Amino acid sequence: MNAAQAEKITTGKGFIAALDQSGGSTPKALRLYGVAEDAYSNDAEMFDLVHQMRTRIAQAPAFNGDKVLGAILFEMTMDREMDGMPTPQYMWERRGVVPFLKVDKGLDAEKDGVQMMKPMPELDALLARAVKAGIFGTKMRSVINAASAPGIRAVVAQQFEIGRRILAHGLVPIIEPEVTISIADKAEAEDILLAELLAHLDALPEEQQVMLKLTLPEVANLYKPLVDHPRVMRVVALSGGYSRDEANDRLSKNTGMIASFSRALTEGLSAGQTDEAFNATIAASIESIYNASVAG
Repeated sequence: MNAAQAEKITTGKGFIAALDQSGGSTPKALRLYGVAEDAYSNDAEMFDLVHQMRTRIAQAPAFNGDKVLGAILFEMTMDREMDGMPTPQYMWERRGVVPFLKVDKGLDAEKDGVQMMKPMPELDALLARAVKAGIFGTKMRSVINAASAPGIRAVVAQQFEIGRRILAHGLVPIIEPEVTISIADKAEAEDILLAELLAHLDALPEEQQVMLKLTLPEVANLYKPLVDHPRVMRVVALSGGYSRDEANDRLSKNTGMIASFSRALTEGLSAGQTDEAFNATIAASIESIYNASVAG
């Protein structure tokens, strides 16, 4: 593990940018960016366009380690270059931003009120490539759609099982059991989730640490015991469909949590903007998310 990167993630002021839209969510991300689906005719062209968007974000003057601690990358982004350098190297050496990698392969169909992660048969090979590429940690997402104790128990067990494999490669896993923001029993689901996470964290060996990426809770500071847990390097929050203003407002009320926003980060960016307008928009976005991240 890179000690300078670990120090930055553990103690740094700022947030983690999520630039990891996958094949399923890329068309929507491009549409919000002003690129219609008739602008590309196949996946290769689509991924070229989204890489251009990510590169433009990463090269914006405000996108640097002063306020952006880390960036979560999609596998294809890890394998590509920015400004003639491998992306993870560019992020760290040029921007001072710690690189993470999304490793999950998407979600299974809903069962017991949750969506588990699909199998990852090539996970160990991917993790070995990530280590070689200079990646610091990983991210993997499950979804909780109901306050279902058996479902939430299964989601957290799967996350930690995969997390232990990631730790074995010397990488720090970001465990992400997302609670859907629109469900009626969101607060109850969060109570169950907290108990399950604490039980698994308590069972980790002393020398190991994970990160957690969680939906902003209904009750402010519900997750403070996780923030303070010795096995937790950092607790980050996903925006989950909240507008940037609401996500920032909720985040500022949760002590010790920092942002890891995707859609809320890129809100207002457009392919048609001049570089001046684009850079000003991303700078304002970074500033507001940074302020909410350090407010707690």
